Amino acid sequence: MISVGFTYDLRDDYIAQGFSEEESAEFDSQETIDSIAQALRDNGFALEKIGNIKALVGALAEGRRWEIVFNICEGVKGIGREAQVPALLEAYDIPYTFSSSDVMVLAMNKALAKYVVREHGIPTPAFSTAHKVEDLENINLAFPLFVKPLAEGTSKGVSEKSRVSSKKELLNACSSIWGTHDQTALIESFLPGREFTVGLIGAGKYARVVGLLEIVLKDGAEKWCYSYRNKVACFEEFIKPVGPEVENICRLALDSWVALGCRDAGRIDVRLDVYGVANFIEVNPLAGLRPDYSEFPILASKSGINYTELIGLIMEEGLRRYGLDQQNKQRQSILMA
Repeated sequence: MISVGFTYDLRDDYIAQGFSEEESAEFDSQETIDSIAQALRDNGFALEKIGNIKALVGALAEGRRWEIVFNICEGVKGIGREAQVPALLEAYDIPYTFSSSDVMVLAMNKALAKYVVREHGIPTPAFSTAHKVEDLENINLAFPLFVKPLAEGTSKGVSEKSRVSSKKELLNACSSIWGTHDQTALIESFLPGREFTVGLIGAGKYARVVGLLEIVLKDGAEKWCYSYRNKVACFEEFIKPVGPEVENICRLALDSWVALGCRDAGRIDVRLDVYGVANFIEVNPLAGLRPDYSEFPILASKSGINYTELIGLIMEEGLRRYGLDQQNKQRQSILMA
């Protein structure tokens, strides 16, 4: 039986430390932690819960080791926050699931991710960045524009005010990001078309689309976007599965996933432009895994993959990359002999 360490950021721990609901939005609920742990056990792994990066540091200092770590730590500070646990595990030569530390940094910096996919010939909205008021003088994009933090997840910093139609609105939107999130503003040409999120499993030639969902804003939702309020407060109302006519969306998502070097599992967000052409918006290489709530498990279930199977597929990808799948099969054969 393969030993699996499990690293995670429990949301309740950060709420207890004084984090706000929005500040702790990316951290995982106790339900998510328990569900993943049970799914790992149901897939036949010997599990040890570790906790966050500080708990991991302590465990490593004590000499504890695992054959592979199932890592969903989001981290707390900086563009490299999702890369911290992967980098630490790389330093100790311990295998782990999901994308490598360099890809985690690339994905968190939304502008850099867009540069990469654009260099691969993948459509993405024209964009610029602004660190301060003076930078806005060099923005040569036509209105309307869309403004969001450079390095946030869970739609933090995104609202209906993110769509701007004048220099004044642009300044207000950027000032809000500089003040509230203390980071660079990403400014993109606004795409008026439909929005989708695509789930993927695997890496490189093994990468494949699991399924996709269309983001549908119903009555009462904030306009223009999949905002923090729409995503968290009114989540389930605004998502529905889509039909087979979106093959081009799946192809763009798959090409983007491979171009960025992502692995094991995650999501690509896609939006259509005024001509109906699919565009890369951003990547989430560490997608939420809360059952019946997070997009990834929902779209997987729509494709006939239950939660235990989904966690098993993610582990299979990680084991295969490190050559542990063959070791596991050999070990099981010996035990059954």
